Amino acid sequence: MDESIERDVMAYDVVIIGAGPAGLAAAMRLKQKDADKSVCVLEKASEIGAHSLAGAVIETGPLDELVPGWRDDPPPICVDATDDEFWMLKKDGARKLPTPPQQNNHGNVIISIANLMAWLAPKAEALGVEIYPGFSAAEAVFDESGAVKGVRTPDMGLDRQGNRKDSFTPGIEIHAPVTIFAEGCRGHCSKQLIQHFELDKDYDPQTYGIGLKELWEVPEGRTQPGLIQHTIGWPLDDATYGGSFIYHLNNNRIAIGFVAGLDYADPRFKPFEAFQQLKHHPKIKPLLEGGEIISAGARALVEGGWQSLPKTEMPGAILIGDAAGTLNVPKIKGIHTAMNSGMLAADHLIDTGKADGFDRVLRGSSVARELKKVRNIRPGFNKGKWKGLLNAAWETATAGKSPWTLHNHSDWQATKKLSEIATETPDEAQDYVKRDLAPRDRLASVYFAQTEHDEDQPVHLQILEPDICTSRCVTEYGNPCTRFCPASVYEMVDNAQGERELKINAANCVHCKTCDIKDPYQIINWVVPEGGSGPNYYNL
Repeated sequence: MDESIERDVMAYDVVIIGAGPAGLAAAMRLKQKDADKSVCVLEKASEIGAHSLAGAVIETGPLDELVPGWRDDPPPICVDATDDEFWMLKKDGARKLPTPPQQNNHGNVIISIANLMAWLAPKAEALGVEIYPGFSAAEAVFDESGAVKGVRTPDMGLDRQGNRKDSFTPGIEIHAPVTIFAEGCRGHCSKQLIQHFELDKDYDPQTYGIGLKELWEVPEGRTQPGLIQHTIGWPLDDATYGGSFIYHLNNNRIAIGFVAGLDYADPRFKPFEAFQQLKHHPKIKPLLEGGEIISAGARALVEGGWQSLPKTEMPGAILIGDAAGTLNVPKIKGIHTAMNSGMLAADHLIDTGKADGFDRVLRGSSVARELKKVRNIRPGFNKGKWKGLLNAAWETATAGKSPWTLHNHSDWQATKKLSEIATETPDEAQDYVKRDLAPRDRLASVYFAQTEHDEDQPVHLQILEPDICTSRCVTEYGNPCTRFCPASVYEMVDNAQGERELKINAANCVHCKTCDIKDPYQIINWVVPEGGSGPNYYNL
């Protein structure tokens, strides 16, 4: 931060970073309980919901509490869940399995989280919440005692080299007695604060997955609105955690997605291409063939659960939602737990006026009980699919009362070197099919994400030790960033001198955070670009 710049300061009773499910729930609850409390929400997307991406099937309890009668005027895309199916895929076939109890969606609804947030924001504003889309938090700011006193927004109007353009506008500081960080998975400031205050020192490393999603309009008669289908197996090998979802919506629309755990071992694995391969499975392709893709996106998701939940309070601030890691992986749901954590935070601040004590409140809540009950299911797959399924059956049968807790590991440390794996070429190793369904390649998918960045701004993907990319990483891992990024941000190219170098196409970035998580050297640092930059998700 340039200390020489004189910055404007705004002050509120509470400032919330992120207008996702957790942030908006916290803001609304605060104003519902104390209409005089001043509450500000900063959101890095150009519009509320534009960066929100999830499956998404939701448990409606928190929404019922926040917005009574919401079903009389539901958000766009809101379909009651009717039936569940669970399939094991092989390359050329599929076998229907019993649906896991955690995935029984009776009483739930299928929604678009992007639309839900855009629908919820005006209701928050009607309560008096001030919401500022297009304003991200570049960093936390601290008082003389070292407590968080708010955040600073990014300086705007800098060129690619960091020099001031004619449009330069300095960022402002926004102060509050308590700052709530609700940035979602791998939040920019949250990551810094977890490290700064060592909030994770007594807990397991966080672990993540990459989720890719597309919305399709298909020919008449192919959808069964309310049908929820999940798959495991192909195209993932038995050692890689993950699966897919197909949600049947109204108006001949299908939401299809694919999730792969980012603790996969093979650095040659390509999540985007695996997703496209999945779409060509004989059970899935007939749903999509002849249809039209409407939108697409990608986002990392938190998978660590109970044992990776960091301390959620620090002097002057708290973490809520997936900034902390409240997603329930076996349920494949995190919106209700995020909203619940936001409402708990609001109640705590109304009662006490301070961050102190929130971690105890969260860990004594229904959110924590839900996570603790399923704590062993995701790490049970660390030893492969079949052992994972057996362990999941045991944990389900015993309601999570095993006298042990399995541990998580860092995703980047799980990546094996090329010398430690088989020697097939990447395409042969992954058996990727020739694709004839859209979007066919990553750049086309970026188009359907409607991502926008000013080319002439500082690159928001910082390579801390660029020499590693052209030396050790080439031979040790084969530059996996060129494979795991779903948006072709990273390319190895020949420069004018004929030497190989890493090219960063920052304008392609869909803010999934996979690079920040999976890079095996941990030298990629994702920071916020200018406010409003990034994808523009609608109906996703």
